[in-house]
Amino acid sequence: MQLRPEQLDTHLQDSLAPVYLLHGDEPLIVQESADAIRARARALGFSERQVLHAESGFDWNALQEAGNSLSLFAEQRIIEIRMPGGKPGDAGGKALRAYAGRPAEDTLLMVICGKLEAAQRKAKWVTELDRAGVQITCWPVDARAMPGWIETRMRKAGFQPTPGAVQLLAERVEGNLLAAAQEIDKLALLHGAGPVDEPTVAAQVSDSARFDVFGLVDSALEGQARRCLRMLEGLRAEGVEAVIISWALARELRSLARMAFAMSRGETAAAVMNHHKVWRSRQPLIGKALRRYRLPAWQALLRKCAEIDRIVKGQAPGNAWDELLQLCLGLSGTKLGLMPKRA
Repeated sequence: MQLRPEQLDTHLQDSLAPVYLLHGDEPLIVQESADAIRARARALGFSERQVLHAESGFDWNALQEAGNSLSLFAEQRIIEIRMPGGKPGDAGGKALRAYAGRPAEDTLLMVICGKLEAAQRKAKWVTELDRAGVQITCWPVDARAMPGWIETRMRKAGFQPTPGAVQLLAERVEGNLLAAAQEIDKLALLHGAGPVDEPTVAAQVSDSARFDVFGLVDSALEGQARRCLRMLEGLRAEGVEAVIISWALARELRSLARMAFAMSRGETAAAVMNHHKVWRSRQPLIGKALRRYRLPAWQALLRKCAEIDRIVKGQAPGNAWDELLQLCLGLSGTKLGLMPKRA
């Protein structure tokens, strides 16, 4: 049975499965989901816990031995397998499938992995564990969902935050869930439960945002002009070279220009993206950008890239960071003088 992390508390109030598989690339959610399962198990009398680290060279017979051995100190126990790579190998896959087929009595098995790719999620050991118990996939919280995640967590901590306080905290942590959780805990210590407004957050919460170049490109493709401005400022403050940002933007714009050229000759956006091997997960983002401009606009943005490249190399006058800002705004859909007719 598959559950979302936010469904776990309700599930644990009703029952405790014999097997749990936790995986994903959001460590905080994986950790807190595992903590919730352990806490519920302890409340039900699972007082013994055995942790197995399934790393390179791990002997999977240890799982069978742990399942078959009698507890020395408790009638109920937890066996926890930590497998960061998510690849148990043939021996591990067989051991996990065998356990899932006949879970040990009075025992809770919890398998904790990192991110499982699509092919890994279809492996037999995953499907067998899912059939025997509960599978929880812990996806990252995207920028649009982050304010809602923060507000829910703040209210659980006893706060009544204003919308401005939630938005400011979301901007300060910029997708870093661990930083958000730490800042909320710090607010609880310094401020105490109750109403929280924007000035309180501004005074007591540090800026924990971490930006990356490709995140800037995606924000521009998404059309988030204000976020582009903040991310560009963050990258500059972190010491990222202008030439790196110019390179990333130019690479994306060359691809978009080629796709726009194909579309100008009558090809559909879906066919063009498939031909250019755009990942399925990125097709909505790229499709949105392609609907924004016609071919001449993409060509104008590419010429802007060439101009910035000359400025960065000292071959033309100008401020590279100012020009990068103009380029990001243009890519995001902001109407600029350099842009030809829009679609």
